[in-house]
Amino acid sequence: MTHLTIEPSILYVGTPVALLSTTNDDGTFNLAPMSSAWALDDVVVLGLGDSGQTGHNLRRRPELVINYPSPAQWEAVERLACLTGRYPVPPGRDARFRFEPEKFTAAGLTPVASEVGPPRVAECPLQFEATAVAVDVDAGGNFLIVQAKVLRVHADERIVVPGTSYVDPVAWSPLIYNFRHYFGLGQELGESFRTETPRGDDLHLSATARQ
Repeated sequence: MTHLTIEPSILYVGTPVALLSTTNDDGTFNLAPMSSAWALDDVVVLGLGDSGQTGHNLRRRPELVINYPSPAQWEAVERLACLTGRYPVPPGRDARFRFEPEKFTAAGLTPVASEVGPPRVAECPLQFEATAVAVDVDAGGNFLIVQAKVLRVHADERIVVPGTSYVDPVAWSPLIYNFRHYFGLGQELGESFRTETPRGDDLHLSATARQ
């Protein structure tokens, strides 16, 4: 193995895509894709652009839904990628982004009522209703670091281990953003010693039984 010292423009080494739904100033809803999210117990840490509509909304109204699409929704995610709910379009983004107030319609996705306010995305197998407990500027002053406390989780019944609250990692495959390309998961390689779900063979059997 020979390593090269490189200077990539982005560092998305393979992170899950999320669609964030938030409430606009006029009571309508924004929907935005992002791929900088990771979980600490019941808190999901989000990295957002400072000038976008999602950050604007969360600074004023902390309620949000973190929707996780499957690989089947990648085209809907990409339809949102060049849109912004911010008007006027922030300087520096106007050459590549256009204002679109009807994000759900533009993406071909379906809003579903939530208890926090902003809608869930019906097509996304995992949906986290949450509230932003902290919205801070990053060290470089260009991004927002949002700590979102998850209040409730909605999961497609087909990805839940029957009779439990565990997500079946054989049945569930997140959409992965890998150096600005979309991927799904490959074949399972193994499991962590910390797993609380059934053994791999049992999961494969349960997934097969539901097909």
